[in-house]
Amino acid sequence: MKVSLITGGAGFIGAHVSREALKLGHKVIILDDLSGGFEENIPEGVIFIKGSITDSKLIGELFQNHSIDYVYHLAAYAAEGLSHFIRRFNYENNLIGSINLINESIRHKVKCFVFTSSIAVYGKGQLPMHEDMTPLPEDPYGVSKLAVEQDLKCAHEMFGLNYIIFRPHNVYGEYQNLGDKYRNVVGIFMNQLMQNKPLTIFGDGMQSRAFSYVGDIAPVIANSVNMPDAQNQIFNIGADVQFTVKDLATEVCKAMGKEGQIRYLDARNEVAHAYSSHEKATRVFNTTHSTSLHDGLNKMAAWALQTGSKKSSSFSNIEITEKLPPVWLE
Repeated sequence: MKVSLITGGAGFIGAHVSREALKLGHKVIILDDLSGGFEENIPEGVIFIKGSITDSKLIGELFQNHSIDYVYHLAAYAAEGLSHFIRRFNYENNLIGSINLINESIRHKVKCFVFTSSIAVYGKGQLPMHEDMTPLPEDPYGVSKLAVEQDLKCAHEMFGLNYIIFRPHNVYGEYQNLGDKYRNVVGIFMNQLMQNKPLTIFGDGMQSRAFSYVGDIAPVIANSVNMPDAQNQIFNIGADVQFTVKDLATEVCKAMGKEGQIRYLDARNEVAHAYSSHEKATRVFNTTHSTSLHDGLNKMAAWALQTGSKKSSSFSNIEITEKLPPVWLE
């Protein structure tokens, strides 16, 4: 039986990858500090360790006590917009925490390190985004993800640590943290509707994204360790069809069966349009199925309505308040 460590396994994508790894017959160990995830997201049959990837002593003990074959590293604070204002936290959590895992993976001869990066590494003006483009991240979150990608390449060349890097984008679906007001626009919209609040949109809502259903993403990530051609490669993964945020709001209202008003906010500093090419992933993983936005939103809406609304929590340690969107202070 292969032993897989899944960081962030109580979080959104991690909860799905954990279930897919169990289906593959892996013994699954989940490490999560529950800062963005929930114990109820954790599937039965796993070993759960509550702790942070920034705790190097804990990470060392975990690898010492378990013979880990694969690491699926999904733990991150993935708030691109907020990352400008929590720079130290962003790098400590998303970069230094990742290095703790890479160090132990090298020491303990892990067979493959699977890392979920982001299309945030590309920046703006590179459309569609291809894996062979020069990354030019626009925010500290993208910078931290790119740094981990580059460190994995160095670790492979120096120590032979095999890796697979995924750059997913705008993923939505069940187990998303509905109470996080800084990220995951689909979850924000659904939570606002359940609280009878207007849907908040930064700018005119004409910024576009290809929203990706998690059920199309998680199986590919989990099974990637069984694909020799995927090792030491980078893959974009996600949906191909773009929608404006304004159109997304309309579709979310339909899925939730509710009428919603839109509250337009001042535009923030963000990439206006972001979508990527998935030719490489399609070729290597044979990813031919893609859930439509209509079907994916209906699945998430059914789960959200059953789960209920969540109180939006505020990040407790904003480092820079200059230019912070006022809505994030509410």
